[in-house]
Amino acid sequence: MAAIMAMIKTCLLALLMLVVPVASVGAATFSMKRGINLDIWETWPGEDKWGIPDVILPFPEWRKRLGESDLRALKADGFDVVRIPVDPSVFLSGKTVTLREQLLESVLQSARLVNAAGLKAVVDLHLISAGGNGQIGMAEVMDDPANFDRYVDLVRQMALRLSKEDPTLLAFELMNEPVVDCEPDAPKLWPERLRRLHAAARASATRLTLILSGSCWGSAVGLAALDPKAIPDDNVIWTFHSYQPFLLTHQGATWAGDFIPYVTGLPYPLYAVPRAELDAALDKVRARIRAEAPMLRRTGMLAYLDEQVTLIDTREKLETTLDAPFQQVAAWAKKHGIAPENIYLGEFGMIRQEYNNPHVIPGAWRAAYVQDMIGRAEAHGFAWSIWGYGGAFGIVDEFEGRKAEADVLEVVRGLE
Repeated sequence: MAAIMAMIKTCLLALLMLVVPVASVGAATFSMKRGINLDIWETWPGEDKWGIPDVILPFPEWRKRLGESDLRALKADGFDVVRIPVDPSVFLSGKTVTLREQLLESVLQSARLVNAAGLKAVVDLHLISAGGNGQIGMAEVMDDPANFDRYVDLVRQMALRLSKEDPTLLAFELMNEPVVDCEPDAPKLWPERLRRLHAAARASATRLTLILSGSCWGSAVGLAALDPKAIPDDNVIWTFHSYQPFLLTHQGATWAGDFIPYVTGLPYPLYAVPRAELDAALDKVRARIRAEAPMLRRTGMLAYLDEQVTLIDTREKLETTLDAPFQQVAAWAKKHGIAPENIYLGEFGMIRQEYNNPHVIPGAWRAAYVQDMIGRAEAHGFAWSIWGYGGAFGIVDEFEGRKAEADVLEVVRGLE
């Protein structure tokens, strides 16, 4: 029976790809230029509280604190689009069954609030790691066909809820940073999964621009591995993310692997300070690794630190590192006849302060990085959105509503 049902699903999907109407020819309905990502969570309530209306609604959580005036301030700063990360785990949780309609409606109202402030909106289904706590996160969706089926159904439901909105003001991103196909020699799973997600969304929302990414964390490499002709739809914007060089953009991030939490205090760019000052900062990182890292990992971490530093310690080498993802995406777009305005750098940014870590990256260093990334995106004609509004990477707020340094915002305010 399972085999028969799988065959029926495959046939229905093939038929759907043939009959789904395409909203435009040659260009996406939705356009954007300069954006910011809002926060996916602020207080991170546990799943055991998701069924409590006062905890989970309005949704996303930033709605409890931000209003139209805050969003209008973003427009005044020079942004024209807001990316709204929405955690799909909430919709896939058994705790929220009785609240699903309210949650879908709340996402729609969030997009309308953004539009009312004079900004365009990207609703982004933003899967994250579930952290082994029983939630359905990225690994659970990617590793379990039944969960992926449920996710496809959520895409259909969300697209239907958004479908009647003005397609010039709202776009729908089907999955953030899919973590699949990162092994170079493994069978490629993402192209077929992306086709399924696209078909489900397009069947429910014939006019909305859909935002699609490549595999492996939505990287430039993942995007360049796709054949866009497999999705015959011109009302699409293709997205990628870049946080290169990771050594500097994620300093101290405890959730980004076992090495990077030991790295703090490195300037951007590395050559922004005298070499003796850089060496002193690197020595502090080495001392922390020697004192705190697992014994069997220390030698490898120290070697990796030196290797990463040598890739970006001069202007020429840093520029090569920064340029690489943009050049790869630009070459892919040119090869497939995709206009630059249909390419979107959906995330980039530099950490300000990791949670519970006293080290704060100076605003001037963060501003220099953001300026370098914006310059590259705009030179290629790509739209962009900074990560993010508040929290560890905040450029408007830091934690608990406190204001972050204004350096990054001043870069955006100064754009022509």
